[in-house]
Amino acid sequence: MRTRLATLATIAATVLATAAAAPPALAEPATTVRYPLGASSTQFRGYAFDTCTAPSLAAMQAWRESPYRAVGIYMGGVNRSCLQPNLSASWVREVTLMRWRLVPIYKGRQAPCTTLDPTDLLIRPSRAAEQGAAAASDAVAKARALGLRPGSAVYYNVEPYDVTRPRCRDAVLSFLSAWTRQLHRSGYLSGVYVNLHHGAEHLVQTYGSTSYARPDAVWIARWDGDPGLFGWSGVPDSSWARGQRGKQYRGDHDETHGGVTLNIDSNRFNAPVATVSYPYRVTSASPLNGRSGPSASRPVTRTFAPGSTVQVVCQTPGSKVDRTVVWDKLVDGTYVTDHYVSTPSETGYSAPLPRCSYPYQVRAAEGVNRRTGPGTGHPVVGRLPTGALARVYCQTRGSLVGNTRVWDRLLDGSYVTDRHVATPSATSYSRPIPRC
Repeated sequence: MRTRLATLATIAATVLATAAAAPPALAEPATTVRYPLGASSTQFRGYAFDTCTAPSLAAMQAWRESPYRAVGIYMGGVNRSCLQPNLSASWVREVTLMRWRLVPIYKGRQAPCTTLDPTDLLIRPSRAAEQGAAAASDAVAKARALGLRPGSAVYYNVEPYDVTRPRCRDAVLSFLSAWTRQLHRSGYLSGVYVNLHHGAEHLVQTYGSTSYARPDAVWIARWDGDPGLFGWSGVPDSSWARGQRGKQYRGDHDETHGGVTLNIDSNRFNAPVATVSYPYRVTSASPLNGRSGPSASRPVTRTFAPGSTVQVVCQTPGSKVDRTVVWDKLVDGTYVTDHYVSTPSETGYSAPLPRCSYPYQVRAAEGVNRRTGPGTGHPVVGRLPTGALARVYCQTRGSLVGNTRVWDRLLDGSYVTDRHVATPSATSYSRPIPRC
């Protein structure tokens, strides 16, 4: 990451998360995410680079020859140090059509005891929560202007600070907690980039705290050349355990790919990143029905003219139409069968479209069992620890647990009781999750 004067080595991004006890909408440390109808999450697994200024489209095309498949973009913040002549909604559209994933970074106010750049604007301890919420609102506005949709993760860039000062620690945690809660209210996931030994320990200490909202994901700076996502000193492997981690393992250096040289930091991720929409053409000969869910039996909410363009956010399984069970979710939350959309595959899922999912944190202190079906009588196939992201793609009725019969089906095909997941409703189905 970069400072105001030169290239920075550390970035901050961690997500402070979703709902914990009844009512889940207000509880800490897991606050619920209020996804709108057209939202979905996008998970990225692989190598990413970040650089202060978004590269040109020509450079991004050339770097398709690199081992990287995602790029960090500094989308805003009062301490963002570089100009962004390239970064725009059209740049995002063209780069994502090249199949790049995007890691949104927001560099706002820094810790009152920051040790890196004395020119940065700092968090005021007496106004930390207010400033954190304001930063999140600004980040959401900037994300929307770039075409980064609800369900995206936005990573707050926290630079190293003096971890021995309690008042400074409390200000940082209050700021980030408010950042997370406000992002969740707006339908976005919260991420935090933080140095392994200059800030991460405070997030670990408050992982189960009832005073601070927990991040959804963490992005650690540790320049040891090791891209491993577990075995971090001071960070238990059971924390942010399920596709919730990134690591910046190498700082400022030059790399050349496709004849283009950039100064970058190198990262590895298995974590949520930005969600965007992709344009495809309606191929039917007659108007295509858009439905309220991924099934031909769901109500028609609108139609699309033959040859018109639809903006697809994600794909999900549904009722079979001709040879495919794939349905496309559009930006307004409408579903259309993929059979009549010009995606690359006629029968299966098409890259770079992600699978539709709605991540929520596990809020039970003891975690939750994953089962083969929607009931406690089905075999246990694994367990999600507290704070893990349950990536829900549909909900169904099952055996009673506590005061709910709702069960959440996850992307891996397993089921968990909704009682222990921070969805908006504690007792019934939660929009915009479709029924299984």
